This record gives sequence, C-alpha cells and structure tokens, in this order.
Amino acid sequence: MTRVIGIDPGLRITGYGVVDLNDGAIEPTLVEGGIIRIDAQAPMEQRLGQLHEELTTIVTTLKPDCFAVEKLYAHYNHPRTAILMGHARGVILLCAQQHSLPVQDWPSTEVKKALTGYGHASKEQVQRAVQTQCNLDEIPSPPDVADAIAIALCHARRLAIEKL
Repeated sequence: MTRVIGIDPGLRITGYGVVDLNDGAIEPTLVEGGIIRIDAQAPMEQRLGQLHEELTTIVTTLKPDCFAVEKLYAHYNHPRTAILMGHARGVILLCAQQHSLPVQDWPSTEVKKALTGYGHASKEQVQRAVQTQCNLDEIPSPPDVADAIAIALCHARRLAIEKL
C-alpha cells in the first residue's frame, strides 16, 4: 500500500487530502481531507511556523509515503501572490524533507484535466468531481480541501499506472 498526501498550499488556508493506493489497485481510496487554517493577521514568520507545526502533526499522525503538491505558478497580474505562495511551499517542502518523503509537483491544470477532463475547470467542478469520485455525501468544502484531495488522487493514479 502507498499513502499519498496532497497539499494545496496557502497562507490563510492550506488544504490537505490523504489517499491510500492498495497494491495492485488503480483507484485510490480517500483516508482524510481537511484544512489548516492560518491566522492571516499574524506576522509572516508566525504564519509559516503555524503551517509547519500543523502539517508536521498531520504527517506524523497519518504517515504518508510521499507528498504531492500543487506547483507554483504566477499570473502576470499578481506576481506578489506567487512570491507569498512560495513561502508556504517552502515550509511544505521542508516538512517533506524532514520526514524523508519524496515530493511530486503537480500543475493545477494537469490535476483539473485528470479529474474533470478540462484543465481550466472551475473550483466547483473540481469539488463535484472529487465528491463523485470519492463517493462523498457532500461536496468537499472549502475548495482548498477538494483541490488537495484532487492532487492526491492524481498522483496516486499516476503511481498506479507506473506500477502496471
């Protein structure tokens, strides 16, 4: 069995989703999804410390075998956003390294295409796809948790194909 943690980085809300891929299986099963809510009013160093502390607790508790993280992208209208997201990604990558876990980066368009068939799917379309594919009674909310689960599903499926 391989356990994958998918991370949707953020400095206010970081989503995480954990899936298991049983040996010989192609479809992963959802173990847990949730968010790390960070105090947006706190100084940057405290926000990063909180993210590290809470993510470390999740990793220690759920014991994933690898990380799948949304790849950093920059929109030319919002370069500051990419810089700030780089801070959160740095903390996430540090946590993975501290636990000796490999990391795979996933572009959001590739994850969306894998889950919905369309690389520019809306947040709601991703939420509905995750709900359907994981047989959830409700749409995963907020969208950050759905995005993280989608990243984990995408990576686990890629691992399954590689093992064939």
